[in-house]
Amino acid sequence: MVNIIKGTTKKPISSERLANFFAHSTEYEGFLYIGYPIIGTAEGPFPIDAIWVSREKGLIIFNLIEGRELNKIEESQDDSANKLEAKLRGHKTLMRGRQIQVPINVVTFAPARSDVAKHSTEDYVICNESNLKEWLETIEWPDSSVYQELVAVIQAISTIRKGRKKREVKREDSRGAKLKRLEDSIANLDNLQGQAVIETVDGVQRIRGLAGSGKTIVLALKAAYLHAQHADWRIAVTFHTRSLKGQFRQLINTFTIEQTNEEPEWENVNIIHAWGAPGGGDRNGLYYLFCQLNGLEYLDFNSARALFRKGQEFDGACQKALKELSKTTEGIYDVILIDEAQDFPPSFLQLCYELLKPDKRLVYAYDELQNLGSQSLPSPEEIFGTKEDGTPRVRFESAQEGRPKQDIILKKCYRNSRPILATAHALGFGIYRAPSQSSEPQAASGLIQIFDHKQLWLDIGYSVSNGVLEEGQEVTLQRTQESSPTFLEDHSPIDDLIQFRRFASTKDQAQWLADAIQKNLTQDELRHDDIVIINPDPLSTRGVVAPIRQILFDKGIQSHLAGVDTAPDIFFNPETESIVFTGIYRAKGNEAGMVYIINAQDCYSSYGNLRSVRNRLFTAITRSKAWVRVLGVGPGMNRLIGEFTEIRRNDFKLRFRYPTAEERQHLSIINRDMTEEEKKRVKQGKESLQTLIADLESGVIHKEDLDTEQIKRLLNFLKKNRG
Repeated sequence: MVNIIKGTTKKPISSERLANFFAHSTEYEGFLYIGYPIIGTAEGPFPIDAIWVSREKGLIIFNLIEGRELNKIEESQDDSANKLEAKLRGHKTLMRGRQIQVPINVVTFAPARSDVAKHSTEDYVICNESNLKEWLETIEWPDSSVYQELVAVIQAISTIRKGRKKREVKREDSRGAKLKRLEDSIANLDNLQGQAVIETVDGVQRIRGLAGSGKTIVLALKAAYLHAQHADWRIAVTFHTRSLKGQFRQLINTFTIEQTNEEPEWENVNIIHAWGAPGGGDRNGLYYLFCQLNGLEYLDFNSARALFRKGQEFDGACQKALKELSKTTEGIYDVILIDEAQDFPPSFLQLCYELLKPDKRLVYAYDELQNLGSQSLPSPEEIFGTKEDGTPRVRFESAQEGRPKQDIILKKCYRNSRPILATAHALGFGIYRAPSQSSEPQAASGLIQIFDHKQLWLDIGYSVSNGVLEEGQEVTLQRTQESSPTFLEDHSPIDDLIQFRRFASTKDQAQWLADAIQKNLTQDELRHDDIVIINPDPLSTRGVVAPIRQILFDKGIQSHLAGVDTAPDIFFNPETESIVFTGIYRAKGNEAGMVYIINAQDCYSSYGNLRSVRNRLFTAITRSKAWVRVLGVGPGMNRLIGEFTEIRRNDFKLRFRYPTAEERQHLSIINRDMTEEEKKRVKQGKESLQTLIADLESGVIHKEDLDTEQIKRLLNFLKKNRG
């Protein structure tokens, strides 16, 4: 069976008919790319209409004819073959001496012509659906030993997943050498990633995947691919974490040059913040732009804080703007791509939808497990609402062979090894957490949160190794070799991949950390930008990292606090060799070989925001490409180590009883995030109730002293909500 990957094309009819041919030709295999690749030449970008990569046939280029005109067939076929061959010759894996090991054949596909045979020659073949199969039978590839290398080259076209700069190592067993081998191994895109880059729908497309599955890279490459295909399109790329801006610019720039031999036309590719502010340039944002275009009141953060609840500032501002929009305006963007969509309110996605031209090409990528708030994104039908006739504005159809997918799930994680990822999930959900005395539902053990839709576990790359994945049933889930490649963990012993350490004091923690970083730089052959120190509490970061930075300074090691000592958009400082310290929010979207998490005891338990602190710990752990050190002090750290010990004892499998719908609702209530005012009211209510019960039991107050109607209301409420 041929895997059909359909990009944007200016030849939709002939492309569709070619896709249908392969969709119904089950005897073939390989990959058919439509509207891909684009080759950078001295004359600029050269788009290939379609290619088929097959173990039996090699590489076949299809020049597509949209109508009936058969002009310059020979010149067109020669150009396609010569330019693609020149590109492939740059890859040593495909060469033997001076000879390329891949046969390249070209055919002109003209489905609208019934007389192709009389125009076809032996050297310049023209086919339609009726004789294409006959011609394909004449093509063969006797030695397909470099097939996998060919697929990798076509699917990747770029090696930008490698490190930011060339890595020099002297010892093969050093951490630096191990990191280099890891980076080399994940330089190519896999099938689903390549599909997500190339396939674009006229409408809304969703890309879901775990941290480390490549969502940011996929969106950047998608922006570059669309820009290379449609230089006149206006494309916006937006995100939640400000430090991603530089990363997006570098990725888009690199990939555009590779495809077109030219830098992007940045006027048509806007890497733009979500909120924005007056002043133009880097201060611009999509919400601000929406207000300006439609003559609406713009709210900055402080103004929104005064009008809306804490944590609801951006949602409130976006909802207000949408409600005050008097009429549907003409969009200004051809495509908007949104990264980290799990951290945006649905109202922002609606706002982006309104900024688009009629084709409404909106692509949003997210990881439900990395949501640092309390709400997951609703379905597309819910997010974008209904038309006047009551039908959804956006509806996801079932996937059909040969058509771009609206919903793509990236199951494979290329950043985190199996032990690291399973640990992050177990801690984030509280799989092995001991339940508190009386506040937990017994059947749900110590769980903090869980998916409402159990299928998501399978979607993100887990398999059932024991039990059944059903409500109220015991189940054991594990990562597979397919979703968590073994090379991500084989480079180091498990006890080196991830460690939890408790210290007697924060002073001891600081000294140990500074000594470890010094060893990383002087003995382990790690670079400064291979190391990240994360403090999970965003409000305390500046103060708690100061002593550690002072010790490093005394050792002659420079450091910086992301977004404080650098511009808000800078994470790793490219100007100096400097170790980055960061709070959790700026860490999102970034990664490093060695991740140190300090003061992790703060993530064990927290009244009124337990879900959030566990999500912070999950996010911090999943920043690591190779090694994690989770550090902390006090009894909370002891209990966190106890959880990890259980994770380790269970061989990094997740063993638990899947809660029922009623239990899940209970979890969402008791572990919900509360504002300080809500915490205060709950505390006062509990204290008042406790005092009332004590007074009734002691006889200070008699039941006759209480209002009969109040007692009745209380009894009715308890009866209705018992359990």
